[in-house]
Amino acid sequence: MTQETPALLKDILGPQALQTIGDAGVTASRHFDRAAFLSAASDGLDALSIMERVRHIADALHEALPGDYVAALDVVRAMAPRLTHGFQAMAVTEYVARYGLDDFDRSIDALADLTRFGTAEFAIRPFLAADTPRALAVMMRWASSEDEHVRRLASEGARPRLPWAARVPALKADPTLAAPILEMLKADPSLYVRKSVANHLNDIAKDRPDWLLDRLAEWPQDDARTVWIVRHALRTLIKKGDPAALALIGVGHGAAVRVRDFSIAPPAVHLGDRIAITASLASDSSENQRLVVDYRVHYARAGGKSAAKVFKLKSFELAAGESVPLGISQTIRDFTTRRHYPGRHEVELIVNGQVMATAAFDILPAD
Repeated sequence: MTQETPALLKDILGPQALQTIGDAGVTASRHFDRAAFLSAASDGLDALSIMERVRHIADALHEALPGDYVAALDVVRAMAPRLTHGFQAMAVTEYVARYGLDDFDRSIDALADLTRFGTAEFAIRPFLAADTPRALAVMMRWASSEDEHVRRLASEGARPRLPWAARVPALKADPTLAAPILEMLKADPSLYVRKSVANHLNDIAKDRPDWLLDRLAEWPQDDARTVWIVRHALRTLIKKGDPAALALIGVGHGAAVRVRDFSIAPPAVHLGDRIAITASLASDSSENQRLVVDYRVHYARAGGKSAAKVFKLKSFELAAGESVPLGISQTIRDFTTRRHYPGRHEVELIVNGQVMATAAFDILPAD
């Protein structure tokens, strides 16, 4: 899921969304108490973040739905097609997660249905935590579903490091537990599913890189869909210049190239300005070379420290004796996950895992 600004995300589950959910409940069942739902859901909503709102709305649904869980689940499933945004449906799946653990089979079947309207990747986590083998067995069956949303849930819901989601103790202890599911999906026809598989494998790379490299080395390379997953699954290790990861995508460690004119302009900027990073690569080889070019920025931090982040620049084949220009621009601005500090920022140009050149720029204090 792509993270937007917090204010925009909160607006997605604002008053209008509550009205839509309330209308869906009334349409689905005459036993749905719309007034009770709107009252409970609106109370304290403004102060909550997006995921807090998901949980808050799920609890408000509990106030409005029939007291019998089986009856309530029927209403929830009838509501889902009438919702107008994936986050609204996530609140509905969260109801299942919060109130359906004691009815494991019925609830987990409902999540497979509801995920078509808004991903149930977060709602499946409590079931995985409560009974990991049982949940994974169901998700293994999901991996052969005709519905791409259900197949994706089999992978995404079991990710060891799923963003925004609670950690599952068993997956934290052994992030490879869902490997049979990933094997089932390694050549999935849906890009939606393949992205999830690649992200799941990339999660594993952060804790069990050797296991990942050994497993992916066994995967056949004669299917473009599998090749795509492997390349994207290895992105963290490739950014680190791991020789085995580079070899799996057909790239040697290091390259016979010369870097010319690696520079950053302007050399000093304020927050909000753009920098341009440029260079030229010249081949010193008599053969064509496959190159993966990244750049690493060492961001200045408070107290004279720094923190590095690697960015993709370009992957391409460089012909024997050829020279190619490279360039990219980047706006220096704060994000929810990154704050910029005044000071000197070193930048490294990395070719096939090796640092080939360095430059720097300064962020100036605010006027």
